[in-house]
Amino acid sequence: MSKDRHEHHLRRCCGGLAACLLFLVVAVAVTALVVYLVLRPAKPSFYLQDLQLRSVSLGDPSLSATAQVTLASRNPNDRVGVLYRRLDVFVTYRDEPVTVPVSLPPAYQGHRDVTIWSPVLSGESVPVAGFVADAMKQDIAAGYVALQVKVDGRVRWKVGSWVSGSYHLFVSCPAVLAAGPGGMPTGGAGLNGTASRAVASLKFTQPTGCTVGT
Repeated sequence: MSKDRHEHHLRRCCGGLAACLLFLVVAVAVTALVVYLVLRPAKPSFYLQDLQLRSVSLGDPSLSATAQVTLASRNPNDRVGVLYRRLDVFVTYRDEPVTVPVSLPPAYQGHRDVTIWSPVLSGESVPVAGFVADAMKQDIAAGYVALQVKVDGRVRWKVGSWVSGSYHLFVSCPAVLAAGPGGMPTGGAGLNGTASRAVASLKFTQPTGCTVGT
């Protein structure tokens, strides 16, 4: 009988410990949910300040490009910080990547703070569809190229010592490049050695806001 009482006591202790652990887990989850619902953290805003297209080499069916992007992010929250866990930046043309993703360093953004990054993006012989290379040749020759700067990453919210789980963040910024005064060099972009001069004459038109999704 003594053995049975010992086993019964052990089961009661284990059950009580499990109940305490379950209560703690539920309490933490409820607290985190209440904090999130009360504060309602807003997604950070992104702005494309500049894009310099340094070079483009048009092959078939590949493309090599180098560009420097100046990207700004603002935390609109008064009481919630933003932890950028991972941010990968790349450039697309007609929904096709023309540079490889570059990872920005992890960063913390305080309340109402602004962070600016200026990464250099490049891609060597990036595979693209044949019509994409042809379309870019025509656009560069015409002196007007529409690109997209995209950011794919993960963020966390921070309130005091509390840090949320990780959330997906996807940013898309339109970037329009156009020929400045004097127009484009003759001969056709990407042909007869005029590609570098044609790209150099393309200038970023104006800063633009970005769409931010999750």
